[in-house]
Amino acid sequence: MEYDVVVIGGGAAGLAAGMMSARSRRRVVVVDAGEPRNAPATHIHGFLSRDGVSPAELFETGRAEVVGYGGEVINDRVLAIEHDAENGFVVRLADGPGLSTRGVVVATGLRDELPEVAGVRERWGNDVVHCPYCHGYEVRDSPIGVLGGDNRPFTLHQASLVRQWSSDVVFFPNQITLDAEERERLIARGIRIADGDVVRVVVDGDRLSGVELADGQVIARSAVFVGPRFVPHDDLLTALGCEVGENGWVVTDAMGRTSVPGVWAAGNVVAEGAQVINAAGAGSLAAVALNHYLLAQDVEQAVRDHRAVGGVFSAEMEQRVSELVVGDRRHGLL
Repeated sequence: MEYDVVVIGGGAAGLAAGMMSARSRRRVVVVDAGEPRNAPATHIHGFLSRDGVSPAELFETGRAEVVGYGGEVINDRVLAIEHDAENGFVVRLADGPGLSTRGVVVATGLRDELPEVAGVRERWGNDVVHCPYCHGYEVRDSPIGVLGGDNRPFTLHQASLVRQWSSDVVFFPNQITLDAEERERLIARGIRIADGDVVRVVVDGDRLSGVELADGQVIARSAVFVGPRFVPHDDLLTALGCEVGENGWVVTDAMGRTSVPGVWAAGNVVAEGAQVINAAGAGSLAAVALNHYLLAQDVEQAVRDHRAVGGVFSAEMEQRVSELVVGDRRHGLL
């Protein structure tokens, strides 16, 4: 079947793009492999009117809204996006037929590469977290640890930031060697420093209870913030030849347009710091921009069809079409 839009990824960005495309009366399908980044989390926070909802509930609601507006949702994995001279692109699926489409929104997110410390992955999304804006309020005024890792600037910043939510913060440099200035800044901020390699996070029953160092010392903590290395799931975009910036991430404009005509990207696949509400907004913007891109094609095709049957196309009408296209380009929609 031919579509106007294929959205790859069924998280907040992808579902928002799918809903907006469906509301624009486009033939749209969302393809979702069912592996959301925030699946381990029990609640989503900071999302206006949806604060505290579970990720599963948010995505279930989003799928229903896409379908309710006439869109489709397919549970499958996308293997590749291929250029197609006739329609635009063919999206190859693992278990289904290829999807022919005029435009694509890639919203495949990223993966969190966590520190190699025992217990971190098992508690990830519960009491081992990374985003203070997502989880800080829930652990406010409690004993908090911040674990140093490969992402050095992030974890040092994170330690100072987490201090806003609690007066009892311990920074575990782990394998980071702090210089004198870094150490002074942390101490001045009211953060204690626990030197030594971290062996594991200690769990008592079903709750984190502390952080164990290599010398056997256990420092009581009820939550630990870590700094993962963020790795975008951007293989589909780079295989298409989308431009990659100096930071290693695919480049998009403010509306999510990539360097490849007809391909947009939204959410964590191109923005490591995007929270759920930001990702949803980015998906909506990408769908609007893609709709205007398709609109320009629709108008040009209508003109060709009109002329093919001997229709009269006045200079005034031609000027209006030209102004429509130029205006959309000026506003970043084409």
